Amino acid sequence: MPQKRIGVAVTAPNSGEALASIEKAEQLGISAAWLTSGSAGGADNLTLLAGAAVRTQRIMLGTAITQIFSRHPVAAVQQTQALAQLAPGRFRLGLGTSGQAGMERTFGVKFERPMGQLREYLRIVKALLQKGSVDLDGRYYTAHSRIAAPLEVPVMAAALGSRAYRLCGAETDGAISWVCPGAYLRDVALPAMKRGADRAGRTQPPLIAHAPVCVHDDPEEVRAAVRQQFGGFPRAPFYQRMFIAAGFPEAAQQTWSDAMIDAVAIMGNEAQVSRQIEELFSWGATELLASPVAAGTDRDASLDRTLRLLGRLAKSLPA
Repeated sequence: MPQKRIGVAVTAPNSGEALASIEKAEQLGISAAWLTSGSAGGADNLTLLAGAAVRTQRIMLGTAITQIFSRHPVAAVQQTQALAQLAPGRFRLGLGTSGQAGMERTFGVKFERPMGQLREYLRIVKALLQKGSVDLDGRYYTAHSRIAAPLEVPVMAAALGSRAYRLCGAETDGAISWVCPGAYLRDVALPAMKRGADRAGRTQPPLIAHAPVCVHDDPEEVRAAVRQQFGGFPRAPFYQRMFIAAGFPEAAQQTWSDAMIDAVAIMGNEAQVSRQIEELFSWGATELLASPVAAGTDRDASLDRTLRLLGRLAKSLPA
């Protein structure tokens, strides 16, 4: 049984503040710190985590996600190798395709058959990291490389639709969700992961449930904060499809309904948030990856309240 954890997605305007936030999370007892591709004003998340590795002692570190189009898989392994040596047993590599418009505009790539590209990328990275060598002339990548010795680094991937969760079940060491309703994770994501794992003849890997979290007493202020912080997601076609599949046809209007927010965000007072997190674990999630939402007029106090609860809950989980 994988260890249950509570981690946070760190967001800051620059690398220095991101590192300070990771150090604070460790001090509060939070189990893991994750960086997205834009966590620190667009700075590279793998490079930033190297700084975090030498400034922390216990907290797990991970990317959620590193975009595969930003670097060749062998280059991703080279960076991961450095991180694994700086923070032994503490780093997890999360990979993903991101979206078509952003990737084609930013990197000038052809965003075709993204699941096929991700599958091949994962196989290269896992072979090189976990077996020590790779020799592959694939459809999308060529990779012939060795490292000094295999490394125990979990390789995870982002998932949204059922196909992606099946891929994670078959190929990865864990799936990382984002803005998926908890019931969708229970009814769609986890069964899809099991089907993928069963077909591959392997044990089902963990699910890291990435969700907005806000400890706050006014639900309307929380909903307003979620709309402000995460407003763009319902405008993306792939997120719309996920919400519609989860039972929210209003997602076709390209905006957040109150019901969508209530299904995705973990919010309320300390007791209510604690119960919702426990429910998520009971459904089969292994880890909560919390994106703290600051609500109301005193945003610093709101953020601090949420982080402190997450730290207390993280310390209460069995080792």
